[in-house]
Amino acid sequence: MTFSPFYMGNDTISDSYSRNNNWGAQLNFAVPLDGGMTELCKQIARRHEQKMRLDQALVRALKCGELQRQGFTFRPGSQFEFLCNDIVPIVALPSLSAVQIPETN
Repeated sequence: MTFSPFYMGNDTISDSYSRNNNWGAQLNFAVPLDGGMTELCKQIARRHEQKMRLDQALVRALKCGELQRQGFTFRPGSQFEFLCNDIVPIVALPSLSAVQIPETN
């Protein structure tokens, strides 16, 4: 809903002086006609949020891997130590035959 007041004035000077004043207001209501558009917008926003989370996780893994390859890491006990705690090389993981891979339907 929007409310818009307005004023329109007119001054005329000829043989005599004339002033016209118009005051008013406009009230607008917006009602969505298709509720499906709202759901589509929410679905797109959820998909965008998932993509942003994935991008953040991948960049974090890449940067932590680069730090580890260069021989650096965050000092244990620092406020940023948790950032790279779960980034490990593949060779440090147990073999795939020992890992239970869940089935997807």
